[in-house]
Amino acid sequence: MKKIVLFSAAAAMVLASCAGNPEGKKAETADSVETVDQVVGEAYSVVPAESTLVWTGTKVTGAHTGTVNIKSGSINVDNGAITGGSFVLDMSSISSTDLDGEYKEKLDGHLKADDFFAVAAHPEASLVITEVKAGATASDAVISGNLTIKGISKNITFDAKVDEITDTTVKTTSDFNIAREDWGVNYSGKEDDLISKEINFKVTIVAKK
Repeated sequence: MKKIVLFSAAAAMVLASCAGNPEGKKAETADSVETVDQVVGEAYSVVPAESTLVWTGTKVTGAHTGTVNIKSGSINVDNGAITGGSFVLDMSSISSTDLDGEYKEKLDGHLKADDFFAVAAHPEASLVITEVKAGATASDAVISGNLTIKGISKNITFDAKVDEITDTTVKTTSDFNIAREDWGVNYSGKEDDLISKEINFKVTIVAKK
């Protein structure tokens, strides 16, 4: 019996190592920090219809991709540079885009359940920018912000592209991973089809005056 248990544990470790994380640079993660009440610069309002968040999660047997709606938000700009911002996600809008029919309904329902994002208790997630640093080029920025999911806040730092800043429009894009367990998303998957530790987010924000 002991040999069987040890074999099962070893097999689980092997399967976990096979569940490679999705492509993307992992955001640096630390404890949440205090936010500034008054942000310098003019505020541009996020346009939800033009802004997107695409997520990807991987597992031993493949991957799933989907979206979450960006509900509202704003970006602050001063002297042609982003100085702050905040964004709200509608977690009830979680939708897989690689499946159809009953398989899609099953996955979407599971993602909204307590195993994953507990949407009934936590219908919104948010990101509040706490710091913006210049990146390698004029169009690059390094953004830090308090990301809150399932009521848990962590400060993350990730690279972003500032694709456009005009008198009327701001557009940014970013591509980064987070370790889901940092936000209490601990479901490991089936024993023979374990889920990767990280989730990838590809985010496009369009904000206008």
